[in-house]
Amino acid sequence: MDPITESHVIDSVAEALQFIACYHPPDFIAAMARAHAREESPAARDAIAQILVNSRMCALGQRPICQDTGVANVFVDIGVQTRLDWQRPLQEIVDDAVRRAYLLDSNPLRASVVRDPFDARRNTGDNTPAMIQTRMVAGNRVDITVSAKGGGSENKTRFAVLNPSASVADWVVDQVRGMGAGWCPPGMLGIGIGGSVDMAMAMAKESLNDPIDIDALRERGPQDAAERLRLDIFERVNNLGIGAQGLGGLTSVLDVKIRHFPTHAASLPVALIPNCAATRHVHFTLDGAGPATFTPPDLTLWPEITLKVAAASALRVDLDALDQDLLDSLKPGERLLLSGTLYTGRDAAHRRMVEVLDRGEDLPVDLRGRAIYYVGPVDAVRDEVIGPAGPTTSTRMDRFTDRVLRDTGLKVMIGKAERGPEALRAIAAHGAVYMIAVGGAAYLVSQAIREAEPVAWTDLGMEAIYRFRVQDMPVMLAVDTKGDSIHEIGPAAWRRG
Repeated sequence: MDPITESHVIDSVAEALQFIACYHPPDFIAAMARAHAREESPAARDAIAQILVNSRMCALGQRPICQDTGVANVFVDIGVQTRLDWQRPLQEIVDDAVRRAYLLDSNPLRASVVRDPFDARRNTGDNTPAMIQTRMVAGNRVDITVSAKGGGSENKTRFAVLNPSASVADWVVDQVRGMGAGWCPPGMLGIGIGGSVDMAMAMAKESLNDPIDIDALRERGPQDAAERLRLDIFERVNNLGIGAQGLGGLTSVLDVKIRHFPTHAASLPVALIPNCAATRHVHFTLDGAGPATFTPPDLTLWPEITLKVAAASALRVDLDALDQDLLDSLKPGERLLLSGTLYTGRDAAHRRMVEVLDRGEDLPVDLRGRAIYYVGPVDAVRDEVIGPAGPTTSTRMDRFTDRVLRDTGLKVMIGKAERGPEALRAIAAHGAVYMIAVGGAAYLVSQAIREAEPVAWTDLGMEAIYRFRVQDMPVMLAVDTKGDSIHEIGPAAWRRG
């Protein structure tokens, strides 16, 4: 057997990261197609349709499924008899691969990793370092699984050390009930039970790479306690009625994955990590014969879906001619197509806006009567105006909402998932509205952007303020001027049991 070289690892991991950025796993595509076919909620069915259409567009166009191209998670199992020709630590080798993948000129991926987790939070610029889990196992080969984990779902991670007599199912269902929609359902739940605190987390994260097989499990029936627990959680979570994007519906999770390990008699560690609708991972094996190769999914896997029916029933809104009567007339759940001027701004931009307002200075853009989109887009390639530009989780902007609405005259905010009580009160107090675009449909959304120009704070990188000109951008009214929210109305209507 020939040795496995550093270049084998670098070439394979770099290609894997590019591959998963553009292709959903086949089992995920099939599961989403089944969810679309059985969904009865019009809003949730439309959201799943947009995710599937976006997925196929990305496969054809070789562009990222989501603008959040994730932190690189690399799971490496090294056979104890493997011949390795490595001169450097595995971290350095894998980071070379990440750097190559994320800075590729023909398909750049968004760099989201910040070197300093404290105040400065400077972006590393190349998405390094990777998060690596390594094990020594039997055999003479190296098995590697590469996944890209976005911040929206990662931020919903939960952990607890339960009483050994406690119900894991009750705890998981309670946690999912309180998560909101920021993790972009429908996706998967990864659960690690037992071991130690750190092992439970590692098991939960790695379980998300397991194949989707819940339908097969339901058909044959559970054969052990872990399988019974999977089915119990799967049914109870879907009965919550959260639905796609939190809009209310039949499918909130596509599968529940569980890994477990012996633990201390006094403990029951449980880790819960959700995976979003931009589920991205691939496994490969290195045996010394050279780098891994990857085969794209067959295009026939995607169902034939048209979005024309939903678009035909949508209300067209001119963002350059917003007035209070129009905003007051919009209702939660109403489909809209936006055209006109749209500014962007995420966490860092909002923090800086408040700092400028605190100093009594003017903002670099006039937001009075305008709309802002919570997005950090991927860089453009070829003839694109902008790269994939899906919404980010809006609750991160809640702490700034009242101040920005009050002092700038902003009237429309666009993001994903629900708003918290603080933001709902601010929206109602200032007669504003909140709209959502579909998380997991970033490339589809970007097709509505006809012009894109950075206009302020370019030092923030992807968090800079851009001015977009959009045409028929598909969104839904999530919170009206009275503060009523589709993320409360929708799930309540579809909750079962």
